[in-house]
Amino acid sequence: MLRLIPKKEKFFEMLQKASQNLSLTATEFKKLLENYSELDQSVKKLKDLEHEGDIITHEIMDKLNRTFVTPIDREDIHALTSGIDDVLDLIDETAGLMKLYYIQKPTPALFKQTEILIKAVEELEKAINSLKDLKNSRRLLDYCIEVNRLENEGDELLGTTIGDLFKQNSDPLEIIKLKEVYEHLEQALDKCEDIAIIIESVVVKYA
Repeated sequence: MLRLIPKKEKFFEMLQKASQNLSLTATEFKKLLENYSELDQSVKKLKDLEHEGDIITHEIMDKLNRTFVTPIDREDIHALTSGIDDVLDLIDETAGLMKLYYIQKPTPALFKQTEILIKAVEELEKAINSLKDLKNSRRLLDYCIEVNRLENEGDELLGTTIGDLFKQNSDPLEIIKLKEVYEHLEQALDKCEDIAIIIESVVVKYA
């Protein structure tokens, strides 16, 4: 018999695939900082992961356009997919800026920012993996609350980091370059919080 309604679980699986690729990308960015002498190779790896993310995004959007019944609102699936893609782009762009601006070495602040970002991405992955089980809303909300806490931690770190940058560096060009890199990575963390807010809204609607 012809299946008129495709298996709805496929969307959850595709979102999981997207979040797994995002986790891998965040981890790869940390490796870039740890092995900075191999910057060119690391930038290429991140570009490949970003490209893989684009493929997953297109697959989800195409399926969304061809599917009548979805497990959660289609605008939520669209927003989650776009949000994950935005974080991927920002991580990839940060790596590209470090290469473009000839950043000599990663700073301690960059390592701290990256650790916070990785934790946020891991919490998002847990949340997205749990979307199939919306009855367990408390667990889902806990993941989202932790992302919000990490984003606040990242904001505080950025404020301190920018302040220190102006205090400790007399080279205006170096200040401009590092400030943009820091802010790019913070934008990635901001986008993680946006994704968490979308997940919270899904919980409110369906749990």
